[in-house]
Amino acid sequence: MFEGFTNELITTKTTSINLVRGGKGDPVLLLHGYPQTHVEWHKVAPILAENYTVIAPDLRGYGDSGKPPSHNDLSTYCKRASAQDQVEVMTNLGFDSYHVVGHDRGVRVAHRMALDYPKKVRSLTSLDVVASQAAFENMNSNLAFAWFHWHLMRQPAPFPETLIGNSAKTYLDFLLERWTAVEGAITDEAYSEYLRSFTNPETIRASCMDYRSIELDLIHDDMDRGTKLDCPMLVLWASNMRKRPGWQTGGALDMLDTWRERAHNVRGHSVDCGHFLPEEAPKETTEAILKFLKDC
Repeated sequence: MFEGFTNELITTKTTSINLVRGGKGDPVLLLHGYPQTHVEWHKVAPILAENYTVIAPDLRGYGDSGKPPSHNDLSTYCKRASAQDQVEVMTNLGFDSYHVVGHDRGVRVAHRMALDYPKKVRSLTSLDVVASQAAFENMNSNLAFAWFHWHLMRQPAPFPETLIGNSAKTYLDFLLERWTAVEGAITDEAYSEYLRSFTNPETIRASCMDYRSIELDLIHDDMDRGTKLDCPMLVLWASNMRKRPGWQTGGALDMLDTWRERAHNVRGHSVDCGHFLPEEAPKETTEAILKFLKDC
């Protein structure tokens, strides 16, 4: 995976960020989702790297990036902290502005980056995520059922850490199977990396804190209520809901309308696959991203 890419470890003010980098051209930052690592981009990144400099990091708390102690301080794993990590990483690599593509948790970090550092983010691509604020303010039984893991993981420590830690492989396998619609999309090599990372007790601890931090994230989002991003935005979302009814929208939210409340220039469409667009529909996803970047 990632042939021709280099692996680097960048030290930020509060942690270290593991990443791969490859290609040449305008910089594109790829931010992964849960329960994965930067490896989820292994089908997309090489194609993007034919025309762009591609940087794919592990978010703080995930993969081989740092997992700082939090002592139940929500600010340690809030999206503002993760966004600052990525800005510091890109500055360290010599990039003042860049395109950001996020999936799942990565979108939430990317959105916070665009709010806190609007001059840094040239464009924002969201893969299969509705804005946190919209989701929690419109939570219904369908969405709560689909997001059971979020409500579990934000419970006080060490309850979710213990439950997940005692059956980490079973938990990971359930999430991947439940959220995937295209059989065989997650390769054995990628799965091995996810399993290696996900069974690390420190990853379990950090990811639970990531989800608990929604309490602080929503406070930050409320402070920015009404603020619309100026950068162009592409929104792609999965349309195959066979195994995950209520996913992201709960059936009550419109994906494009939700993001148009938060950005001036939004385009997008659904993709016939499950949650993991970069692995289930890499060709369609990459083509859409390339077309969008060309127009930016």
